[in-house]
Amino acid sequence: MANYHNKKLAFTYNAPVVLTFALIALIVLVVGTLTGGKSTALLFSVYRSKLSIFAVLRCFFHVLGHADLTHYANNMMLFLLLGPVLEQKYGSWRLLSMMAIVAVVSGLVNIIFFPHVALLGASGIVFMMIILVSTVDMRRGEIPITMLLVIVIYLGTEVASMVTNPNDNISHLTHIIGGICGAFFGYMFAGHKRSRNDD
Repeated sequence: MANYHNKKLAFTYNAPVVLTFALIALIVLVVGTLTGGKSTALLFSVYRSKLSIFAVLRCFFHVLGHADLTHYANNMMLFLLLGPVLEQKYGSWRLLSMMAIVAVVSGLVNIIFFPHVALLGASGIVFMMIILVSTVDMRRGEIPITMLLVIVIYLGTEVASMVTNPNDNISHLTHIIGGICGAFFGYMFAGHKRSRNDD
């Protein structure tokens, strides 16, 4: 029998993109609290404004901003659960690219259609991950029933909430955009096997 008693346990930074994102988002939240929300408004929430370097950066960085600790915790619970699975499957750079695409698309949609509303938070990325993780074993020419069920349950609920309760201060459209992106990425990378160069 193997002896496991003398084996030392060690912490591993097992998902660099996911862990770094969660840590930066926490720092952004703390700094935002200390500055009374000024830093969050400047860089970590997206809204219509004059074109500037800050406006461009906000399109990417708004996913790092959160309104409060509850908002942050709700997003990070699923983010930290699903993210490492996807980072292991697709590699760090590919996952980071997918996250950036969701950030920019949701940011631009908010600027175009909701010019007087500030958008912040990682929920669009979380919904992308929810749909994407259901496609992990997807192969070309196949549609997993699990993915269809996840789409119906999660995105169907978002559509219903958007119609029945439009003033709940939740960006259901961002969730839907994230989910659509997740389904698209799942289809595009179906059958993808991570190579050593993916990191």
